[in-house]
Amino acid sequence: MELDMLFKEPNSGGGGCPSIYLAESGEFVIQGLTLDSATRNNLRNVLPGEGAVRISAEILLGAVAAYRSRQ
Repeated sequence: MELDMLFKEPNSGGGGCPSIYLAESGEFVIQGLTLDSATRNNLRNVLPGEGAVRISAEILLGAVAAYRSRQ
């Protein structure tokens, strides 16, 4: 799967996270810090193979703006 970075935390330095990518399939891929166990336990209906990461609102909004500018 090819990924195109839409937006990355500007203060993270280098190529680190958190980041949001657009996959060639049109889906989004989120790179970020994994949740601690206590927070993960609050998720509902987590299926095998699924995971969750956390990102700031700034990252999400930056990715949305980048995505819209490409449309």
